[in-house]
Amino acid sequence: MNPTVEKRIDFQVARQELKTQTGSTANFLIREDNSRDLLGKLHNDRSVWIRARRRVLQCLSYQFPCALQLQTWSILKDVKCRLCEKNYKEKKIRDPPDSVESVGHIQCYCSVLQLPRIAIHHGIWRELMFSIQKSSTERNVTWHFPSALSPEAHTEWGLYKILEHMGLHEILPPGAGQNRAKLRKDIEEYHMAYDIDFDETDVDTFIARRPDGLAFDKGKKICAFLEYTRAMDTNEDWAEKKEQEKNDRYCSHLGFINHLSNREKSGWKASQTNFTTGVRGSLHTNQFLTGLESLGVKNKNTREAIRNRTVQKPLSMSEGPEGFSAIRPSP
Repeated sequence: MNPTVEKRIDFQVARQELKTQTGSTANFLIREDNSRDLLGKLHNDRSVWIRARRRVLQCLSYQFPCALQLQTWSILKDVKCRLCEKNYKEKKIRDPPDSVESVGHIQCYCSVLQLPRIAIHHGIWRELMFSIQKSSTERNVTWHFPSALSPEAHTEWGLYKILEHMGLHEILPPGAGQNRAKLRKDIEEYHMAYDIDFDETDVDTFIARRPDGLAFDKGKKICAFLEYTRAMDTNEDWAEKKEQEKNDRYCSHLGFINHLSNREKSGWKASQTNFTTGVRGSLHTNQFLTGLESLGVKNKNTREAIRNRTVQKPLSMSEGPEGFSAIRPSP
């Protein structure tokens, strides 16, 4: 039999067999609209380090030897993260939170891995944002991405700069005073007008909060807050929960901008677009592609290429310092 035909038959048999399974791994793999096709591409990509591919398989099959899994195998008794425990002792933190060393903890919460985790987040986000900018502007679309400087650098704008760019507030330098004081007053009045719980001390926090990125369409007068998140994707509603957190984080800012725009009759409208990927390679395909298209990436093949890179790049780094190599199982 032709080897190619044989592979296709094996693939179809495996897909049918998967539907009869009820374990955690099978349930994860059969989820619809989660970009499972890209996991197969990663496994067949020989340019990806073999150890990284093995780490991905371990995570998918719940076989990665973290403390929680080692306890299941009766190899360890203590499931606490050793790196966090050591860090808490060195910093003399009283009543530190319990830190169970699981795959999700290593990738999303470990206090010792915070800086490399931020670095990889920024690296993925910069490449994604720059790809959107390049693909959008190539089609002469009116979108402008001021926070996308290059694949290696980006900037985050605060509320002052966003409003000034939209012409909703003229912000003078610190010390000039009046316009900054007026903005603080506008923020307080907005929250009072819409009966939103707000304290005077919250104004500084409100002003200091910065979205991951921004996109402006001056022709249609649209301001889009852009957010990228890489979350643990064990539960089926992993993306919905994380995106709700992001929406809640900036809903007051979007409401405030739209409030000012209506008051000044400027015509500007503010919205939010989220890009959420899972630690184990999940990504809601339709939502992701729709988000790209809404920002001017009209070419279907370009959108698919961006989706591919967004999922596969972090998975190919699974063995790096920001991934699982930072934690080794105890004997």
